[in-house]
Formats: sequence, structure tokens, C-alpha cells
Amino acid sequence: MKKTSLFPLFLLSFSTLFAQDLPYWKNTQVVAVNKEEPRTTFMTYDNAAAAQKSIQTAAFDYAQSPYYYLLNGTWKFYFVDSYKKLPADITSAERSVADWKDIQVPGNWELQGYGEAFYVNQPYEFAPLKPTPPLLPEENPVGVYRRDINIPAAWLERDIFLHLSAAKSGVYVYLNGQEIGYSEDSKDPAEFLLNNSIKAGKNVLTLKIFRWSTGSWLECQDFLRMSGIERDVFVWSQPKTAVQDFRVVSALDENDADGIFRLGIDVKNTKPENKNLTVAYELKNLKGETVASAVEKIAVEAGGKSTVNFAAELKNVEKWTAETPTLYQLFMTVKDGEKICEVLPFRVGFRRIEIKRSNLTFPNTSTRLNLLYVNGQPIKLKGANIHETTENGHYVAPEQMRRNFELMKQNNINAVRLSHYPQ
Repeated sequence: MKKTSLFPLFLLSFSTLFAQDLPYWKNTQVVAVNKEEPRTTFMTYDNAAAAQKSIQTAAFDYAQSPYYYLLNGTWKFYFVDSYKKLPADITSAERSVADWKDIQVPGNWELQGYGEAFYVNQPYEFAPLKPTPPLLPEENPVGVYRRDINIPAAWLERDIFLHLSAAKSGVYVYLNGQEIGYSEDSKDPAEFLLNNSIKAGKNVLTLKIFRWSTGSWLECQDFLRMSGIERDVFVWSQPKTAVQDFRVVSALDENDADGIFRLGIDVKNTKPENKNLTVAYELKNLKGETVASAVEKIAVEAGGKSTVNFAAELKNVEKWTAETPTLYQLFMTVKDGEKICEVLPFRVGFRRIEIKRSNLTFPNTSTRLNLLYVNGQPIKLKGANIHETTENGHYVAPEQMRRNFELMKQNNINAVRLSHYPQ
């Protein structure tokens, strides 16, 4: 009989047990704890009028929703240059913040007087000479953010989420002193369900952020290395029967004339009873005219999720190009009987992007060139790299984004490489 060595199994078991004893920020087996599944970022509205008002602004105006609570601004802040110096009760809701400093959110803490920003290209700033993944420096700085939030009593009948648009690197979330979850994907949104720990009125929200985590080994980018909350922070709530996520396909047919529209909507039901719901969509052009719509009835079990799919063809659709960025307005509605649960707005552009073999050839060869086509037209890319970097660090306000792209277009730039992360 063939013998099997138990030594590799012993090592595997030992490493698994060892990993269980590690804090999240040191543990390669943990990238998130109690974090919601990734989904499209959107906001919920009570009715079509509020959704319409939101979508008419250049950027979506979430403030039109009574279920949006922006937390940008001044927070209390406690900083140590090594995690070992953190007081044991630092995340307690009863701890006094009288000796804490003020910090602006969003904004990197290094540009507000805490720690040091590093610029490096391909090396790791925490291990520039001899990288030893997955090990991290024991002198790992930590910033602790805290503020009070006031929750309307009516929200307790809904699902309440904390949304961190970007925070770097290992982020622990606490509410009223209770640990809610953890995330270390620093350039993607992180959402946490707060239902089990939140109460009406005053709540204490605390974020404990480690400058480096095991995720830092995957974030070696050529730019200033900094830490902290880098994008918007907000709390929002949804009905317990509502849209969980949705997917839009908006393309052109092979003649680049008619629009191909596909919409998949996932509807959740976190109520304890089964629900029969109505899901509808309406697609409007720039004149406000409805060009496509449909209604479907779906059953969603208690604690479950169901999906409804829609499809439509739009004759002679108004196409999106860089020169004429035409966007249609999409409204998705969930109803429980005659009662509107929520309305979600979104924007949709119809275009087709292809890479095709052309009749042109490389000089002095018979090899034909591949060309990029947008809506059937060949496009020559004249582009540049862009980083999320301003005088505020890695936080770029919407008006700054707009000005950046205005300057690019004025200089005949028609393509941008987003280096090197979701922006």
C-alpha cells in the first residue's frame, strides 16, 4: 500500500490554526468581515419625482433622498505611530474624546499633520529593500476616527448601511462600541449592515484604520503612499423589500443604428414573511419621453432574493460618443401592492466599442493593423495617465474632477488610463 506523509497535512493544520489567532490586518485569510457583497452604488428615493430631481444634476444629488446621511466633515481623531501604543479601550463608546484632535474627512491623515507620506514607484514603502510577504512592520501606524450620528426612529424599520467609498488600508468598524466588521480593499466601496447595533437617536461611530494590512501587498502603485479615509462616508437606509443590485447592458446592433437594452434587477426581502412584489422600469430620452418600459410581478421569499430580467430594442437610438455624450434616464421601481417601496435612478449610454482587423498594414510588411472602433468609427487614442491626487491627498472633489477633464479636452486628450485602481 502506498504511504502518505502526514507532514504537509500537519503544516497545513498548523498554519490554519496560526492564522485564526492573527488579527485581521495580519491575516492573509481575511480580506473582509461582515461586509456586504459588492454592488452598484446607488441611492433610494420614495417616489419618481425625487428620483427625477436627483438625476437632473451633473452628479447624482443623493441629498434629494431623506434616507441619505452624509458624514463628511470634522471627526475626532486619535493617532499612534505603532498599533502597540493604542489604549485597550480606544473603541469604547464611553471613552472620552476630550484629548482627541480634529481631522477632516475625506482626507489623508499624513497631510493633516499625522505621520509621513512616502513617494515610491514599484517598491513597497514599508519594505523597500527586502519585501517579505505577508509580513508587515510592527511599527504600523493607526488612526482612530470617531463621531456621533443621529438616526431617525423611522429608519429602524429599514435596512441601515454604512458606506465607506474608500479607506486605506485595514479598516475596523465599530458602532456604540460593538465591532461591526472589517475591510482592506482600499479603493473599492465597503458597506456594512448596522441593523443589529444601531438605535434611534445618538449613536457613536468609530473607525480604526491600520496604515498597512496584508492587502497592502497588492497595492504597490506609483504614487504618494498615504492613509486614512479617501472618499465620501455616509449612512443610508433602504426598505426591507428593495433592490439589492442591478445590471445594465446598453449596446448597439451590428449596424450601429439601433439600441440593445438589457436590465437585470435583483430584489431582496429581509422581512420575516414572503412577499409578492411588482418591479418596473422606465427609460426616458433627453426630452423626458419614455422610449421603453415594462412591469413584472415576482415572488420573493422571506430572507431571500429574486431576479427579474427585462429586454428592449430602441430604433435609431441616440448614441453616446465622447463628443456627444448622450445619456438616457433609467428609473427602476419596486412596489408592494399599491405602495411604492423605492425608486432608483440611473443613467444609460448606448455605444459599441470594438477592436477589428483593418485593411491598413504595418510599414514594409503584410501584417494588417488592428484598430479601435467606437460606434463603427475608427478612433486614434491620444491619452494620459491620471491619479487621484490633489492638495487634499487622494481625495478629489467632484468640481476638481470636472476641471481636470475640461483641461484634458482643451488639450485634445480623448482617453485616460486610470492608474492603477478603481476611481
